[in-house]
Amino acid sequence: HLPSMRTPTEMIVGLVLCPCGLLLTLTGTLAPSWRQVSLVPNQPMDVIWEQGIWDICRERQSTHDRLCGQADELGYFEQVPVRVAQGLMPSSLVVTLVGLVVAALGVRCWQPEPRHVVAGVAGLVLLLSGLMSLVPSSWYTQELWALPAPPGSTLTVGYSLVLSYLGSCLEILGGLALALSFHHCCKEC
Repeated sequence: HLPSMRTPTEMIVGLVLCPCGLLLTLTGTLAPSWRQVSLVPNQPMDVIWEQGIWDICRERQSTHDRLCGQADELGYFEQVPVRVAQGLMPSSLVVTLVGLVVAALGVRCWQPEPRHVVAGVAGLVLLLSGLMSLVPSSWYTQELWALPAPPGSTLTVGYSLVLSYLGSCLEILGGLALALSFHHCCKEC
């Protein structure tokens, strides 16, 4: 029979969701706002401390003055969830890039027919990368209120943590979609 020139839907879905997940995870990893600390005692009312996995920033809401590189006086960066995030988030980004390269090779890279096994393997790699970023995001959220903060201050979830979650979920869904390519191998056998 003649080969179909259409790319299977699961491959298209995987190749759309995973790069989106990569961008969200990258932003979540680099931006310093996994947690916001407000109403800090002995500070003006409009000061917010934004804590990420690499940096702590102090922003005054009324003037929008922002100063990063603040001293870690409470031992925030020494906490296990923060250290795990510092290791797993960049590792997840690297694994995602590897998975996307493998996916590009499997989904029609200069071929009339997609390589279903290669695309399926790429899906498993991308699924793993999504899990690698979901674990530190979940753990950090679980420990959000247990991490050191000035007594009497208010703690809230920062946008970087939300972006990391969303990116992880998109990578997992995209990886699962690409892993469905194994179904075509079973049909051919």
